Amino acid sequence: MPKEDIVVGLDIGTSKIAVIIGNTWQGDPEKIEIIGVGTAPSDGLRKGVVVDIDLTTAAIRQAVEAAELMAGVEIGSAYVGIAGGHISGQTSPGVVAVAGEGHEITQADVDRAIRAAQAVSIPVEREVLHIIPQGYAVDNQDGIKDPIGMSGVRLEVYVHIVTGAVAAAQNLLNSVFKAGLSVENIVLEPIASAESVLTHDEREAGVVLADMGGGTTDVVIYKEDALHHTAVLSTGGDHVTSDIAQVLRITPQEADRLKLHKGSASVDLVDMNDTIQISTVGGARRPRFHQRRDLVEIIQCRMEEVMTLIGNEISRSKLVTPGGVVLTGGTSLLDGLIELSEKRFPFPVRIGYPTPLKGLTDRVHSPIYATGVGLVLYGAMLRHKKPQRTFIKGNNLFEQVLKRMKDWFRDYF
Repeated sequence: MPKEDIVVGLDIGTSKIAVIIGNTWQGDPEKIEIIGVGTAPSDGLRKGVVVDIDLTTAAIRQAVEAAELMAGVEIGSAYVGIAGGHISGQTSPGVVAVAGEGHEITQADVDRAIRAAQAVSIPVEREVLHIIPQGYAVDNQDGIKDPIGMSGVRLEVYVHIVTGAVAAAQNLLNSVFKAGLSVENIVLEPIASAESVLTHDEREAGVVLADMGGGTTDVVIYKEDALHHTAVLSTGGDHVTSDIAQVLRITPQEADRLKLHKGSASVDLVDMNDTIQISTVGGARRPRFHQRRDLVEIIQCRMEEVMTLIGNEISRSKLVTPGGVVLTGGTSLLDGLIELSEKRFPFPVRIGYPTPLKGLTDRVHSPIYATGVGLVLYGAMLRHKKPQRTFIKGNNLFEQVLKRMKDWFRDYF
């Protein structure tokens, strides 16, 4: 198969690293087939940020080799997801006068408006990752998605600007480079997840996506099919594991096993008489027994905190979201999480599974792979818009990223 048809998503998470290989069949993003999946434990990240480049590099190589073996192809580049507590988003307006003949708005006017919206103060240690137009207004008439060709004297645009810490992103990219891969671009992970789990109707009406990973919970809010709010909550599935280990005085490994096999986010779903067996370290003593309710109360307490934090972000955004809340990521698979969430939110809640595709779709039909599948979909869409491929090299990383983000989003919108 031609190499230009291969699109690779690389999800570098706190708990796992996943590589998804897709075949776009002659560049058609509507005919993506999953042909390879590889995963590896992630030991070099904390709260979504690389803290050990060597460990992260080794895990990426392991996941890549597994995916290549399954797909029967060698890969050389990937769309890489980025997340972590260093990510932040803000909305900025830009206004320009339309000075062309007949005051007809052109692409040049739109570009000037977006550049005006970018004129915000960004600390030297941060750089722009995404510039996403939300909508336009022409002579105070708002709600316009594409103003090109319209007539007016004043063009206004609102853009959502996502920034990240320079050091965190460089460490992430350096890990990928050391693993032998080029980077076609970096994509905010919840934006990639949204591509694979949200419907167009949800994004248009207004919807909250909470990508619940091991180290963080990433929250994005869409309205009128545009990104309006970005936040990163410093609580994820690993914090649940840590809570269980501390309260029940067991190892993190045993705590994680209990969470996965006996855990629930709702005490109401647990039989009062259920018990769980807890293994001791090294098996030196007899196993202990606890009420399962004790375990579930620990999990529920932490999940209630996460739901409260998500609710706070919805309130802070001041957006109406009739599309409800979509939970995805590995932690969203906790039993009872839907029941707990429905008590907290006055609108629908569902678990977000990746869009069914062709090929090995059964291998990735899980919220665990929402980001990886989303990166493949997102990359295929961007590559279809701009067929000529370029790559981020080792120098001036963010200058390259920023230029290509501007080009891609100009084409996309």
